[in-house]
Amino acid sequence: MPPHKTVFTTDRGRRHQQDALAAAPPELDVVMLRRPDRHTLQQALANAEYLISERTGTIDAELLRAAPGLKLILRLGSLTHDIDTAAAHSAGILVCRWPVASVIRVAEHVMMQMLALGKHLGRVQTIARTAESRWGPSRRTDEDTFAFNWSRQSDLQCLWRRSIGIIGFGEIGAELARRLQGWDADVLYNKRRRLPAATEAALGIAYVDEDTLFRRSDFVVVLLPYSQETDLKIDRRVFECMKPGAYIVGCGSGSVIHEAHLAAALRSGHLAGAALDTFEWEPIRGGNPLIALARAGANVLLTPHIAAAGNDASAIDLRRADYTNILRHLQGRPLLYRVG
Repeated sequence: MPPHKTVFTTDRGRRHQQDALAAAPPELDVVMLRRPDRHTLQQALANAEYLISERTGTIDAELLRAAPGLKLILRLGSLTHDIDTAAAHSAGILVCRWPVASVIRVAEHVMMQMLALGKHLGRVQTIARTAESRWGPSRRTDEDTFAFNWSRQSDLQCLWRRSIGIIGFGEIGAELARRLQGWDADVLYNKRRRLPAATEAALGIAYVDEDTLFRRSDFVVVLLPYSQETDLKIDRRVFECMKPGAYIVGCGSGSVIHEAHLAAALRSGHLAGAALDTFEWEPIRGGNPLIALARAGANVLLTPHIAAAGNDASAIDLRRADYTNILRHLQGRPLLYRVG
């Protein structure tokens, strides 16, 4: 039996595409298309059985009419607002979403970054580890004997009721917004194409322009992908626009944040802290000015591009999960994470 034609659309780079193709099961003949125009996608779908859509991309009734043999649409991630599920179901096409483990890990990492910055984790860990006598006599604790805030910290922040701005809002941003629900935070976002009102309401987010996001946010979370337009985009102008005492978190692509300008904003005291997981040069170079600040005790948290990391599985092995529902469909098994 010939392989089942599968169209895989993505806006990710060649390295991610190669991993996804290498992970494809032999039952599938996968055609990878990066940001295809409508005509190209219609032609590819003419004899396709399966469509995998990574990140976003409008899939409407007209497009589905060009795909008479299509059986299943699979959205990698959780945002399905741009898929016409009613038209798909009318045509007998199943629609599913698929949680992406690496995306969820990054969202969790961002939560850790923000909490660590607000609590000045590096500094307070050092205080506890050194156990200096200058903090006064130590007594055994019970319900009435304790030394609350014995190192006299006065600038610790929480996420509750804070303003958190997410720039570059995609699947990671959506997972982060879900994790912030219940914190009573004011979650702002900015992306090239605004989300529908129903999606904004479900995620508890509000759209603002870039400058408003920078001005209003206590925490600015940078999740931008790399492109010519975003190259070193988060620079001195952005940092000057941010409110005094704000924090910045970077978990998008490297080479988006101007690290020298960020270091200057931290040294001046305008920004209260920064946490980065990706860098302009990786592995990080020893001369990176943020390293000197971290070593000097500044509120700087640097991690070695591990936000999306999990177990020891290779990138290819991790991407095998992308095809789970297609294989289940071929095997006649119930599908997971059906939409509608």
